[in-house]
Amino acid sequence: MALTAAQKKRFRTIGHNLKPVVTIASNGLSAGVLEETTRALADHELIKVKFAVGDREAKKAFIGELCKEVGAELVQTIGNIALIYKPAKEPNPALSNLLRS
Repeated sequence: MALTAAQKKRFRTIGHNLKPVVTIASNGLSAGVLEETTRALADHELIKVKFAVGDREAKKAFIGELCKEVGAELVQTIGNIALIYKPAKEPNPALSNLLRS
């Protein structure tokens, strides 16, 4: 599910006003974090995730592993924030960040 340049641009525009809904700290990718990320993606499709791990290489590894585990696509990273996308099977117009924009 590779995103096109136009899709990424649209998602970055939408993501600009979003706040992080999941924070990943030194404990890493626990089962609770993965469950909450999956739920948030099912509800919102496009979310921001904050990484408070300090080390740049560890952050890159966590981002890659998170996207792989939840089946999401990385749209953009800025600093400690990653914008990720996963299409919902049945998007809820009241919750989806893509349908509300």
